[in-house]
Amino acid sequence: MAERGAVLEGLRAYRMIAGMWVRSGMTYRVSFVFTLFGNLVMTGMDFVGILLMFSQVDSLAGWSLPEVAFLYAASVTSFGLAHLAAGSMPQLGSRIRDGSFDVLLVRPVPVLAQVGGDRFSLRRLGRIAQGGAVLGWALVSADIDWTVSKVLLVPLMVVSGAAIFVAVFVAGAAFQIYAQDAAEVQNAFTYGGTTMLQYPPAVFGKDLVRGVTFVLPLAFVNWVPAAHVLGRPYPLALPGWVAFASPLVAAGCCALAGLAWRTGLRSYRSVGS
Repeated sequence: MAERGAVLEGLRAYRMIAGMWVRSGMTYRVSFVFTLFGNLVMTGMDFVGILLMFSQVDSLAGWSLPEVAFLYAASVTSFGLAHLAAGSMPQLGSRIRDGSFDVLLVRPVPVLAQVGGDRFSLRRLGRIAQGGAVLGWALVSADIDWTVSKVLLVPLMVVSGAAIFVAVFVAGAAFQIYAQDAAEVQNAFTYGGTTMLQYPPAVFGKDLVRGVTFVLPLAFVNWVPAAHVLGRPYPLALPGWVAFASPLVAAGCCALAGLAWRTGLRSYRSVGS
C-alpha cells in the first residue's frame, strides 16, 4: 500500500509540474504554433530520407516502402510518446553539475516526478503527430492480412514501445547521477535507438540484433511485433509468441529502471555547489 501511495503521489506531482509548464508555454500561442509546426517538419526529415532512398531502390533488405514506413512510424510514435513524458531526463547531468539537483532533493515531492515533469513541452507533440500520420498511411498501404490479433497488437506495440523508451530515459538519468554529465551517452540509446529501429533488422549485423533483443530489448518496440503484423520472419528466428511479449518486456524494463533510479539516488553525493 505504501508503494502504491508513493506512485500515486508521484503521478499527481508530475501532473501538476507538467501542467505548470504547459500553462507557461501557452502564454505565447503564436510562438507555440510555429514551434510545434517546426518540430513536426524537422522530425519528418528522417522519413523524407527514407522516401529519397526508395526513389532509387525497390526494396530494402527485401522490405517494401510501406513495410519500412510501418517500422519507422511505430518507432517514431513510441519514442515521441516517451519523449513527451520524459524528454527532460537527459538534462539531469547539467542540474547535477550546477548544483540545482540538490534543490529537488529537499522538496517534499518525489524527485523522479520533478525531473520528468521539468520543462514539459507540448511542442513535442509534433513528433507524435508526424509518426501517427505515417503509421496510418503504412497500415493502409502495406499488404497486411488482418486478423483480430494483428489489430490489437498495433496499439499495444506503440504503448509498450513508449514504456520501453521511458525506461531507457529513466535508466539513463540514473547513470547520469554516477557520471554527472552523460547526456550524449543517454542520447545514443534513446535518439540512436529510435533511428536504428526505423530500418529492418536484416540491415544490421546479428551481434547488434542480439544485443538489442536480449540485452537492451529495443527490438520489442517494433521489430518483433511488426514481424507478426507484416508476416515477416522474426529476428533471430524467435518463436511466434514473442510478438505479444512487448508488454511484459516493457514492465520488466520499467521495474529495472526504477531500481536503477532508486539505487542511484541513494548513492548521490552533493557536488557542494
